[in-house]
This record gives sequence, C-alpha cells and structure tokens, in this order.
Amino acid sequence: MNNIERRKSRAVHCGNVKIGGGATITVQSMLNAPAEDVAGSVAQAKRLELAGCHILRAAVPTREDAKLIAALKDAVSIPIVADIHFDYRIALEAVAAGADKIRLNPGNIDGTERVKAVAKACRERNVPIRIGVNAGSLEKKLLAQFGDICPEALAVSALNHARLLEECDFGNIVLSLKASDVQTMVQAYRIAAARCDYPLHLGVTEAGTARLGLLKSAAGIGSLLLDGIGDTIRVSLTDDPEEEVRAAADILRAIGMRHDKPQIISCPTCGRTKIDLIGLTNRVEAALEGCAKPITVAVMGCAVNGPGEARHADVGLAGGDGCALLFAKGQILRQVPEEAAPEELLKEVDRL
Repeated sequence: MNNIERRKSRAVHCGNVKIGGGATITVQSMLNAPAEDVAGSVAQAKRLELAGCHILRAAVPTREDAKLIAALKDAVSIPIVADIHFDYRIALEAVAAGADKIRLNPGNIDGTERVKAVAKACRERNVPIRIGVNAGSLEKKLLAQFGDICPEALAVSALNHARLLEECDFGNIVLSLKASDVQTMVQAYRIAAARCDYPLHLGVTEAGTARLGLLKSAAGIGSLLLDGIGDTIRVSLTDDPEEEVRAAADILRAIGMRHDKPQIISCPTCGRTKIDLIGLTNRVEAALEGCAKPITVAVMGCAVNGPGEARHADVGLAGGDGCALLFAKGQILRQVPEEAAPEELLKEVDRL
C-alpha cells in the first residue's frame, strides 16, 4: 500500500503528460544517438517508448539540429524535451519545431532580453521550461559565496534562475538540482522543496554504470520519493537508455509507487537450503516478466522461512529436498518436484 504523503506542487503540462499537482510520477530518459543522426535517434526513441518511457529528452546542440524535434514528434506519441545550452536561438527553433518542454539554464543564456525571448516563445505555446542545475556547472559567484559545491548553493542557483523567468512573466517551470554525490543531491532537493512549489525532476547526475548507477539512483531518488518529494525522475546510467527506463520503473516498484507487475520476494539462502533456490528464483522471475498482475510472489529456501514468513504472498514456493511446497497466503497447496516448480507456480498465478 502506498501511503506516502506527496509534497504539494503546481501542475505543469509537458505535451499530454502532467507533471506535479499530484500526478503520477513519470519516468524520463534521454537519447544518446548523435543529434545529426535523425534516423538513429528516431529508432531509439521508438524503443524507449516501447520500454515505458513517459517523457523523452534530446540534445539539440545547434539550430540545424532542431529538425530532430519534428522528426521525433512524428515518430512517437510521448512528449519531447529539447536540451539547450548557451544559444537562445536554438531554444526558439526547438519551440517552433514542436518541442513539448525546454531544458535549459537561464544563467548561461547571456542577457535578460534573450531569456525574455525564450520565455515569450514558450508562454505562447504553453511549453514549460525545466531549469537544470548541476553541481558541476554552478556559477562562479556562488562557488565564491559558499566556498564550494554544496546543497545550499545548488538550491540558491535553481531558485535564482526560476526568479529570472518569473520576472519575465513565466511560471511554467520545473526544477532539477542534480549532483553526482548522493547526499548533496538529496539535501539540495529537500531545501528547494521547502522553498518553492515548482515540480521537481529528480536524478543523480553522472551516476555511473548499470550496477553502481542504479544503486546511487535508488538511494538518492528513492530517499526523496519516500519523503514525498519528486514529480518526475530519470536514472542516469552509462548504458543503453532503455536500461534507465527499466531501472526507474524498478525503483518506483521497490518503494511501492508502481503496481504494474508481480513483486518477487525471495530469501538469501542458508545452510538449510536443499534446493537450487538461485536458479529457481531466476526462472520464476523470467517467467513472470510479461505478467501485469500486481501480486506478491515468494520463492523461499525452506519450510522454516517459507509459508509462515511469506504468508502475505499471494502465491509462493518453499524449497524442500529436491522438491518444493506450493503455497498461497500461508496455506500449503501441494508438494511439487523441483524441476516442475516454476510451471506449477505459474498455474496458480494464472488463477489469480
């Protein structure tokens, strides 16, 4: 059961997806194909949509690359975010091409009039702006003021940029305050969450490879979501972007904020185990990959921690000596051979 009290934030609409305002947490990713490779980018975008990505970001390094936005819009139905740095004219081109959201840092667009031009273009088309602040690109004056990168500096930077947009009569804003250090990231978001009502896009930047990046992201993003902070997330991995989407979905499932497939619980094994529990659990997990039932499935090592300890599971297996006990809600149904255990378990899942 999800009883997390969400932070109240204003609602922002990115294309057909609502961010904030109590909306469901959305999963984002970013294309890593070169922007000039339109065909490759479109193909990757289609794969990401199929993988479950809700919002997709694409780097737009030049004005010419803005054509990628229109191609993506034609290819997929999920919203497209244009990632812009330095040249405000690229942002204008991206908005004109149909971008559903712009990600930029107003501080690196030189001149108030240029920021006003971007804000005006976005306001006219109801395109939100995500202010993306990263620990690695903090303004020199803030580094001098605070002495180093710190959560307070990140929060001040983001809120200063938001104020700049508000002064341009633009409030359709999402904030992100990313750092590669998990504690810095978590504390920065907590500060910002207490000082504003903008929706927050969560992420640990430069998190690392699939294994370490997922762990850091789970610690940082998961901590904030459990506090009720966060409206949309990205797990940044040095890997295929599809793995980012899967990792983000798994984090949401792990903390009880997504219920779209079985939750598998299994014990770590011990000297009492007389069954290939690791292999058995992997087979069960693979067999349930396409199942969309929000149920709990247990795979336990022995009778000691089987039907009793996992009695809350809708269905489960408890290992024996070359066999397994099949149980449901703590009640033993029957004994099955080890080799046939996954298939027998699936029969019970089908009955649910």
